[in-house]
Amino acid sequence: MSTASGLETHQLSSILTDSVDAPTGRVPGVVAGLTDRKGVTFLEAAGKRSLATGVDMTTDSVFAIFSTTKAITGTTALQLVESGDLDLDAPAKEYAPALADTQVLDGFEPDGTPRLRAPKRDITTRHLLLHTAGFGYDFFNENYNRLANEHGQPSVITSSRASIETPLLFDPGEQWEYGTNVDWAGQVVEGITGKRLGEVMQERVFAPLGMRDTGFVLSDDALSRRASIHQRETDGSLTPLDDLILPQDPEVHMGGHGLYSTVGDYLTFQRMWLNDGRGDAGQQILRPETVAWAVKNDLGDLTVKKLTGVIPTLSNDAEFFPGQTKSWSYTFMVNDEQAPTGRPAGAIGWAGLTNLFYWIDRQNGVAGFWATQILPFADGPSFTGYMDFETATYSALH
Repeated sequence: MSTASGLETHQLSSILTDSVDAPTGRVPGVVAGLTDRKGVTFLEAAGKRSLATGVDMTTDSVFAIFSTTKAITGTTALQLVESGDLDLDAPAKEYAPALADTQVLDGFEPDGTPRLRAPKRDITTRHLLLHTAGFGYDFFNENYNRLANEHGQPSVITSSRASIETPLLFDPGEQWEYGTNVDWAGQVVEGITGKRLGEVMQERVFAPLGMRDTGFVLSDDALSRRASIHQRETDGSLTPLDDLILPQDPEVHMGGHGLYSTVGDYLTFQRMWLNDGRGDAGQQILRPETVAWAVKNDLGDLTVKKLTGVIPTLSNDAEFFPGQTKSWSYTFMVNDEQAPTGRPAGAIGWAGLTNLFYWIDRQNGVAGFWATQILPFADGPSFTGYMDFETATYSALH
């Protein structure tokens, strides 16, 4: 598929091939795509699904999409706001009763015992969607990492209920901290609908939009097209982790990271946001007025902060557009200033742990997705390729 001209297509294709052909620091395989309001304008693959098997990456390869799951969970929550079933400012424990037991971590006693207290206010679903509830991740927060190492707190990768039943790092509403907030938002959705999150997504998002390859559980066909996660070693080499698959009988459908999908499917989801909540066949997933407010910053005086990697095998330090302010919406990062790539102020986007990156630019009617499967997050070669891809897109537009 092509962009407006063959020259532009060649430039974008070269970025993919250069990313996998570099003598050192390459990515094993990548799929990247662009969409405008009418449909896909570019979709190509390069490299291998696994360096162990040598199977070629294809445009229909299936990826663990990690935190790019969050925007889809947020969409189901917004649908419940529209129907009047969800009050964003009501105590979220009314919908997810397990939140009633949540306490705040106020440090550790000299013997290492966590010091806990009751929160000053209730967690709301608005807090959860904005990442201001107080939940974190062990790979971005030293206190959570200590809970994991010293007190057996399970990793969120286990998709277990125990992995999200963690203390808060601060009182709700007082800071922005990236973490398991949207996993809890998924529990809110389940509490309201009486259905598992994957079923809600299938009924309300995937089936109406025609996203046939997206779900928490891999079909046999999707499994046969799965791209393997690779570990970037300290010397820059890549180790295939062919057996690393997210739990296929998960205790919790993790609304923050649990989905598998294809780039084509995710472009369909992004296009819905470009088109004021409408799918390709005109079906209304979200109302235009919902989309209009959901893409705007709602952090007030708070801003998105740099993510500091504390587990080197899972994440490096990470920040989009250092030196520029970023905020948060429902549920995307908002860049408050025009980015060096050409992405305008007010555009939205985010990323996934295995180095997946996307943006949605409603002003110019374009969205893009870059998918690799590499740990740790903020991998230099993959992120550089993505930035080059986005920059080339805007060079073509202008």
